[in-house]
Amino acid sequence: MCFVCFVVKISPRLENLFDIIHEDAGLLVINKPAGLVCHPTKGDEFSSLISRARLYLNSSLSANEVGGEGVCSFQPSAFPPSVAELLRRTGSLRPFLVNRLDRETSGIVLIAKNSEIAGELGKIWEARAVEKEYLAIVHGHVRDDHGLIDAPLGKDERSIVAVKDCVRPDGAPSQTEFWVERRFSQSLVGPIPHCGTWTRSSASLPVTPSTLNHPVLHSACATEDQPSTFSLLRLIPRTGRKHQIRIHLAHLGHPIVGDKLYGGDEDLYMALVENRLTPEQLARLILPHQALHARAVRFIWRGQPVEFSCAPEPWFLEFASTG
Repeated sequence: MCFVCFVVKISPRLENLFDIIHEDAGLLVINKPAGLVCHPTKGDEFSSLISRARLYLNSSLSANEVGGEGVCSFQPSAFPPSVAELLRRTGSLRPFLVNRLDRETSGIVLIAKNSEIAGELGKIWEARAVEKEYLAIVHGHVRDDHGLIDAPLGKDERSIVAVKDCVRPDGAPSQTEFWVERRFSQSLVGPIPHCGTWTRSSASLPVTPSTLNHPVLHSACATEDQPSTFSLLRLIPRTGRKHQIRIHLAHLGHPIVGDKLYGGDEDLYMALVENRLTPEQLARLILPHQALHARAVRFIWRGQPVEFSCAPEPWFLEFASTG
C-alpha cells in the first residue's frame, strides 16, 4: 500500500541546490555532488549540504505551496499526512543528516525533515543494518573479478594529515567486498588544461593476461604507446570505518583516480584544503574529484524494504565508459 508524497515548491533561485532523488513529508534523499561538504564551513550559505537543505526546506514554504504528487513504497502511517500539518507542529522544517559522505565523494545522502524521522533512521545506521553500495574508478587493472579486502584500519601516525588513517595490525577490523565491472585502458594526452577536462587518444588496450598487470601510471601525460589502465569497481563495505574504501583500494595497489589523500602524494590533499591546487597537480589527478560514488543504500524500515539509488555525475560516467 502506498501513499502520496508531497513535493515542496521553491523559488527558481534555489532550484539547483542539489539533485533530489526522493522527497516526501518527512524525508529528502539527495545525490550529493562531489566537492560539496556535508557540514557548514566558513563559506556562504551555499557552501555545505546541510545549509543548502535548510535553505531548500524553509524557502517560500507555506501550506499553500505544497503541490505535486509522487508514489513511494512507504506505508501511510510512515509520516504525517501533509507538510502543512508538520509545519503547524514545528513551525518550520529542520534538516537532519542521516548519513554523511566525504567532501570529494558523490552520491546518496538521506536528510530527515524532523527529529522523529532522524532518530528512527539514525538507529538503523547505528545498528549497521544498512547495505551501502559504491562505484569507484581505480588505477590499474584489478586482477580478480571478485574479492574481499580484509585489513584492519587505524590512525596513520606518520602522516602530516591529522585525518589520515592506514592499514595497521592493531587497527579496527575492516572488510570491503568488490566486483570488477569493467577493465579499460586509455592513452591520456596531456597536459590536461584545467580541472574536469581530459583528453585521450583513440588507442586502447584489450584486456589480456599481458595487460592485466600493466603498471599504474599516475601521470596524465601518457603517450599512445604508454596507455594508462583503469578498472571500474562495484563495492560494498562490510564494516564502516573512516575512509575505508579509499584506504583498502590503495592498500590493494589500486588507488582511486583523483584521490588526493590516499593516491600517493599527501601534498595534493593539503593543496586542496588550502585552495592552492596548480594546473600541473590537477593534470596528475586526471579527474576533477576522486572517482568514488555512493550509488545505493538498502535497509528495512518499519517492516518494509527500502532502497535509494542514483547515477554518478557525467564526468565519472564519461571517463568510465570510454577506452
